[in-house]
Amino acid sequence: MSPTRKRTKELKRLRSSAEELWGAQQDLLANANAVAAEARRQAANYTREELAPRVRDGYHTYVRPAAQSARQAASEMAGSARDRLVSDVIPAVGATIGTAMSVVDHARDARARAFIGDVRNEVRSAGKDISKKAQAVTEKSGPSAGTVIAVGLGIIAAIGLLYAVWQTFRADDELWVADEEPTAPVAE
Repeated sequence: MSPTRKRTKELKRLRSSAEELWGAQQDLLANANAVAAEARRQAANYTREELAPRVRDGYHTYVRPAAQSARQAASEMAGSARDRLVSDVIPAVGATIGTAMSVVDHARDARARAFIGDVRNEVRSAGKDISKKAQAVTEKSGPSAGTVIAVGLGIIAAIGLLYAVWQTFRADDELWVADEEPTAPVAE
């Protein structure tokens, strides 16, 4: 089904209106871009001609003298602060640390003596218990499996060591290099 003539005319009018609107928007965007580019250029000029000299003058007038006076004051104070630190603070801190360490050592010593006494008592009672249990257990006869394995490993290690020594000291004529230089055969 095709649209009527009336609808076709309305669609053509609508299409032409949309195209006009699109063209107007394109012109508006082009003009906006031109204005923005000009504003950017003017802002750069203003910054270069007005702001940069003011900032430079303010730096030389306010910041640089303040930094120099602060540096001078710091260097003057550093000397007196260093002297004060070396003569007053370091000895006081050292004395405080020494006193604290002696108090800690004394406290440790008292606790250590008490702990050692407790351990001695425990060891004595454990020794008495072990001796009672040892008397109750019958003695085993012969070497244990661990002893046999240890002796076997010792013998194997000794044999390996003896073999290495024998290989080192055997007389092998192929291993030795003659001290004399070889002589060239006589040509006839």
